[in-house]
Amino acid sequence: MQIRRSHALVAAAAALPLILAGTAPLASADASPTPAHSPKTFGTGCSALPTSGKGSAAEAAKKKTGDAIAGSKDLSKFHDALKKAGLDKKLNDTKHVTVFAPTDAAFGKLSKTQLDSLMKNTGQLKKALEYHVVDKSLTRTDLAKGSFTTVEGSKLTTTGSGEQYKVNGTATITCGDIETANGHINLIDTVLMPPS
Repeated sequence: MQIRRSHALVAAAAALPLILAGTAPLASADASPTPAHSPKTFGTGCSALPTSGKGSAAEAAKKKTGDAIAGSKDLSKFHDALKKAGLDKKLNDTKHVTVFAPTDAAFGKLSKTQLDSLMKNTGQLKKALEYHVVDKSLTRTDLAKGSFTTVEGSKLTTTGSGEQYKVNGTATITCGDIETANGHINLIDTVLMPPS
């Protein structure tokens, strides 16, 4: 009888780690739920981002938004424009911010005349750049059918689902939901202009 009990205890003890192992992921998932603003990027252009180091989503998550933009090789023209308009530091100082950031390729769609005109008129440049910024931290779920007041003061709309989202029905978000220390960056393929 004693031997049978010992075998039963040994069997139960051997099974315990297996039972606990089966529940461990569930327990840890409950203990540390996914944060509301986890760095889960979307869009076909995300594959072009470095997987680590400068310009990667992981690196951006450690930096304030202005610094993350400065560290991206695809946003050098946007960063130069932000500096010229005196907005680069403002993106770092804003508590919650989402930037719809035109890539260098987006700036390449502008004619030389358009780009020169924009860069020479600081007031117009600042207005155009502020139209790309919303002072809220927006994630993919907010973008499905969104209407947001920009820092410039006009409305900006977003639509889409899955991996495909548009801004104002024309600009495509090529890589979205790039988390920063104080918000999110969405790379877009077109420079937006505020309504006149």
